Amino acid sequence: MAESRLPISVCLVAGNEAHRIRRTLDSVQGWTAEIILAIDDQVTDGTDKIAQAYGAKIVSQPWHGHAVHRNFASTHATQPWLLAIDADEVIPPALRDEIIHLFEQNKLNPPCAAYSFPRCTFYHGRWIRHGDWYPDRKARLWQRDRANWGDKRLHESLVINGDTGDLKNDLLHYSMESLEQEMKKTLLIVNYFAQDCAARKRHVRFTDVLFRPWWAFLRSYFLRAGFLDGWQGLAVARGIALYTYLRYLKVYQVQNEKPLPE
Repeated sequence: MAESRLPISVCLVAGNEAHRIRRTLDSVQGWTAEIILAIDDQVTDGTDKIAQAYGAKIVSQPWHGHAVHRNFASTHATQPWLLAIDADEVIPPALRDEIIHLFEQNKLNPPCAAYSFPRCTFYHGRWIRHGDWYPDRKARLWQRDRANWGDKRLHESLVINGDTGDLKNDLLHYSMESLEQEMKKTLLIVNYFAQDCAARKRHVRFTDVLFRPWWAFLRSYFLRAGFLDGWQGLAVARGIALYTYLRYLKVYQVQNEKPLPE
């Protein structure tokens, strides 16, 4: 490992995550120059106090979606490179060492505007390595002032000015701690999708409601070999189909709502 810390500001976005944020902080401490934790005004479980014990800079504002909060965290960074991570994600040793090597071989100035890496999700006791959830490549490491998170509320991603390089080692994602959390997240994303369709004036047909969920299941479970992930792969494919059904049904219902009779 490098003797000095890399010129990277870790931009961590979190809510009430005191029960698991230490694992995330442990994975970035000691080799990055700075850790910034962006929280919202609803955090009450001491997440900020735990991060402060790791030397993190704490910044806070009301929640307006992931993209807005990621950009908010980025504005407080002081280093030339930024690394975005969530409280349910971990930089494992293999990915950490790959990033360190990237900087060392380029004299702390890697050539690309940003770098992506695959994300592997731990779901009900199994690492998911097939289907729609893998490789789930994410661009999360970028040069300051050469990318931002835009303003999308749904599936935010970096808007990059320049080339993106690919790293090979996985970011680890510890998602869905319970069925209740999974359903709550699904319904939240369904509402974001409906809002996005309304803003873009996108029209949804009944055939979307009828056929898209089946296609989503077939793609994840068969075409992308989700069946190789055991019963968890089946659960993932069924969950994707349910999410697809709910989001198109929600928009279709909104489009066809009629006023109540007086």
